Amino acid sequence: MGSLVEELKRREAAARAEADRLRARIEELSGELARAEDQVTRLVITREEVTRVLEEPPAADTGPKEGTPAGKPGPASPTGAVTVPPWREGTEVSVLPQAYQDLLEVAGDAGRPLRAAEFAVATGVSTEKAKVEGLRSKLKLLAARGWLAGVPGGLFTLNDHAGETLKPGQ
Repeated sequence: MGSLVEELKRREAAARAEADRLRARIEELSGELARAEDQVTRLVITREEVTRVLEEPPAADTGPKEGTPAGKPGPASPTGAVTVPPWREGTEVSVLPQAYQDLLEVAGDAGRPLRAAEFAVATGVSTEKAKVEGLRSKLKLLAARGWLAGVPGGLFTLNDHAGETLKPGQ
C-alpha cells in the first residue's frame, strides 16, 4: 500500500503546483485587466470631453467676424478640429468644410437614401472598411447636426430643410 500513498502524494504535489501556477496567471491577468479597464475609462472620458467641446459654440462667438462675408466660413476652429455647425434656417452649405459639402451634394444628387459605402464610391473615397467607417462617422455627424437624416438600416439621405440650401451645380 506504500506505493499507492506515494502516488497520491505525487499527484497532490502536482495539483498544488498547478494551482500555484494558475494563481500566478490569475494575478498576471488581473493586472492586465486593470490596465485595460483604466485605458477604456481614459478613452471614454476623452471621447466624451471632445464631443462636448465640439458641440458647444465657442464662448467668444457672437456672429461673423469683421471682414468675414455673411454665410462664409470663419476662421478654423481654435483647437484645429473640423467644425460642422448645426443646420439652421438660412444656413448655407458653404459654412461646412468641403468634404462635408461633397457628401451633401452626393445625397442631393442621389435622390434616395444611400449607405456609407455608396457615398464612398460617389466621392472617390476608397471602399476599404476603415475608410468607409470614417465616412460613416462624417455622415452620422451631419445627421446629428440636422444636415442629413439617418434612415433605418444604416442609410443616410438629405433632410428636406437642408436640401433647400443646396443649389444646382453646387
